Amino acid sequence: MTNSSQGKNTEIAYFATGCFWGAERRFWKLAGVLETSVGYFGGKSENPTYEQVCTGSTGHAETVEVKYDPSVVSYQRLLEEFWTMHDPTSLNQQGGDIGTQYRSAIFTTSDDQFRVANESKAKYQSALDRAGLDKIVSEIQRADIQIYWPAEQYHQRYLEKNPNGYDCHSSTGVAFPSS
Repeated sequence: MTNSSQGKNTEIAYFATGCFWGAERRFWKLAGVLETSVGYFGGKSENPTYEQVCTGSTGHAETVEVKYDPSVVSYQRLLEEFWTMHDPTSLNQQGGDIGTQYRSAIFTTSDDQFRVANESKAKYQSALDRAGLDKIVSEIQRADIQIYWPAEQYHQRYLEKNPNGYDCHSSTGVAFPSS
């Protein structure tokens, strides 16, 4: 996707890592990330509310939409942040947050993103295997067959408005391999 109004090449990526507040902050701090928002992806209901998503009945995951300039930050770098900011071996749970809305997922916007996401998953799984940890349960799905629904305004950049708020993330402690 190119957004010429910003005068930059802009691409979009979608990541679900459990609660979206802490994930959004991790992404907005990266150089080359132009804009972030939080919302709901991967479900069956139209225009879901936070309360509906929290029931687990809509099938949506709390998701961060990341608009970025690929000439400054690569999709690979965003994936490295994704894999290490949460525990991708934990099914439908991150820390004390439990439910399908807290699942780990990548929603890809192109064939190249799909390929790179799967390659990065295999590479990170090798690192987890060496550390004696479990298998990755993160979903990798194509975004083009689903709709991203922005969350309510009070969720947007929540930790900027509430700097001491709940970050909600646990991780494996395993760094993404550099080679």
